[in-house]
Amino acid sequence: MKLASLKNGRDGKLVVVSDDLTRMASAAEIAPTLQSALDDWAEKSAQLEDLQAKLNRGEIEGEAFDQARCHSPLPRAYHWADGSAYVNHVELVRKARGAEMPESFWTDPLMYQGGSDTFLAPREPVKMPQSEGFGIDFEAEIAVITDDVPMGVSPEEALKHIKLVMLVNDVSLRGLIPNELGKGFGFYQSKPSSAFSPVCVTPAQLGDNWREGKLHLPLVSELNGDKFGEPNAGIDMTFHFGQLIAHAAKTRPLGAGTIIGSGTVSNKLDGGPGKPVKEGGVGYSCIAEIRMIETIQDGKPSTGFMQFGDRIAIEMLDSNGQSIFGRIEQTVEQA
Repeated sequence: MKLASLKNGRDGKLVVVSDDLTRMASAAEIAPTLQSALDDWAEKSAQLEDLQAKLNRGEIEGEAFDQARCHSPLPRAYHWADGSAYVNHVELVRKARGAEMPESFWTDPLMYQGGSDTFLAPREPVKMPQSEGFGIDFEAEIAVITDDVPMGVSPEEALKHIKLVMLVNDVSLRGLIPNELGKGFGFYQSKPSSAFSPVCVTPAQLGDNWREGKLHLPLVSELNGDKFGEPNAGIDMTFHFGQLIAHAAKTRPLGAGTIIGSGTVSNKLDGGPGKPVKEGGVGYSCIAEIRMIETIQDGKPSTGFMQFGDRIAIEMLDSNGQSIFGRIEQTVEQA
């Protein structure tokens, strides 16, 4: 099943979307918003599945689906926590600044709780008061939405609580991160509003590409129209989504509508750092990663962060070249 939220008030208007992303139908009679559906998912999901099946079969006409009308599937959420499941990415960050990585990073996930009150729409610009010094970066990731998760859930049981999957651009301000982390109290200013894909889908919709708590397909990023990365999200993922959810729920329950992110998707190459797409590699899901590799190899980075007017697009295609989640397209603009 595929769902989207059209721009409408603070929490959007829920619609079901055809598998090929060409048609949509209002789900208002079942649930006015995605959050309301998640609050009663056991009952509402079956009704939404039936509605979407009728749309796919042409039993209801619906209307044309326009991704530009979409907000993020959850325009705001009670809980947004982002992990760092691709430890290769973390290892490169630390290596670039000459820091050893603790062994615990391979067994205990990193995670931060981000702001969830002002998500961006997938076609909404990233607005910043300045670009110089902020180090504006995109981060292409996978995210899941859960129903109610009990405290102390096991990783295996946590997988059963994943109801929807989507993509995310977790915007980062690299220039602000060091000072914030140096205070020993975590991210805040350096993690502005994120944007999610126009469409979220059930794990069943992904078929065999969803297995063992991972999504086994390339995540494509295009920076200013050029392919920047296409790493496979199922490769080099140290912690699957069940482990990330269990980590988040170790000391608290998670409410329905909780979003858990994977962290920047990152692949190794022959056991070492990856290569740019133009050099035969799968590239990167953020600018920081190529800068880390440039620093390791050349002593300093040569790739700049995003400036006003730069464009980022994030998308995932199935084996037939069909977009699964729709496309995040954002431009960096001055606030």
